[in-house]
Amino acid sequence: MSNRPEVVRPSTADLYDAHVLKNYGRPALTLVRGRGALVWDDTGRQFLDFTSGIAVSALGHCHPHWVAAVQRQAGELIHVSNLFRNPNQGELARRLVGYAGPGRVFFCNSGAEANEGLLKLARLHGMKRAGGEEGKIYKVICAKSAFHGRTFGGMSATPQEKIQKGFRPLVPGFAFGELNNVASFEALIDGTTAAIFVETIQGEGGVNPATPEFLLGLRELCNRHDLLLMIDEVQCGVGRTGKFFAYEHAGVRPDAIGMAKGLGGGFPIGAIWIGEKATDLFQPGMHGTTFGGTPLACAAALAVLDVIEKERLMEKVVLNSAPWLTALAQLAMDFPAQVLAVRGRGYMVGLQLASDPTAYVAALREAGLLVPSAGGNVIRLLPPLTVTPAELAQSVEIIRSVLAAKA
Repeated sequence: MSNRPEVVRPSTADLYDAHVLKNYGRPALTLVRGRGALVWDDTGRQFLDFTSGIAVSALGHCHPHWVAAVQRQAGELIHVSNLFRNPNQGELARRLVGYAGPGRVFFCNSGAEANEGLLKLARLHGMKRAGGEEGKIYKVICAKSAFHGRTFGGMSATPQEKIQKGFRPLVPGFAFGELNNVASFEALIDGTTAAIFVETIQGEGGVNPATPEFLLGLRELCNRHDLLLMIDEVQCGVGRTGKFFAYEHAGVRPDAIGMAKGLGGGFPIGAIWIGEKATDLFQPGMHGTTFGGTPLACAAALAVLDVIEKERLMEKVVLNSAPWLTALAQLAMDFPAQVLAVRGRGYMVGLQLASDPTAYVAALREAGLLVPSAGGNVIRLLPPLTVTPAELAQSVEIIRSVLAAKA
């Protein structure tokens, strides 16, 4: 019998409290395992996960094809940097060009980096229009309530006090029009304007979709004034709305696209697609990345595209989201004092509540449904593209039970 004292290992919560920066507050759960749309915490409790890592886990958790592809690549070649070619990066670029149209692709690690690259692209376009003179044509017009990331460029393009507070002075050269109001954007165009930059569906701002008429109107403005139309598809892209890019519903073609989140299915990767009009703007040495487009990251993204295509997930999003959206809309009719609106498309949906969503998010979690909130008192619903009709129906019943308990 040993006389040595028993070693008490700190819990994960204790380790977070002691050593992890507190910029996220105190997480409510410790998640340890996932499969499909389900996750389990360290006590064995099961949850329906409609956060999807905030629209990242497009295939759900641990899809067998994705896991096998990442495991295989990890045993062959993980990282080589962009000083050399790797086959996966070339193939992934080819397939993304197939979705977006003629152009070229730059790979990075996140949506914030993709958007930062787009802002640099706008500066280069302005410099070209100014005959090579810097600082003359540089302004980018974005939408109010937008969210484009937390880098200094991304924050400057994000007119939200909670994002910008504490970090001023910000990057100059941004103006903000009203979403779905073409005239408000047109009024901001002047001789210094280089680009218009919007999300197809605002995510953090409250799940606010841009209308087809608005996007087509912006395209016409950009054509008329020689501006770049840059689209942020970081959260709403990669099949989430039933098309690979959400702007496709409007029949519009942008000049550049930022994407990330669902592209890697859980592995960090971001990308910029640049159409033929602007592919010559970046020259060697003007932009780069150490980790962007590694063999492992691209293998993960290729596996995501494989499953989306082979399992016809975009068709399933269209088919299965229709009755789900109808059922969610019924909640707004049944609980009008609590649910003011239901909006979104496919598997990117927001429930606008009459009050702060914090208590609702907690109650839904206790009832077995994990969801994130968004601006404007909104609860976001972001199921994986592989979610089943039964799981969608279950989410509605959980939400209904919470609303009824708070009525």
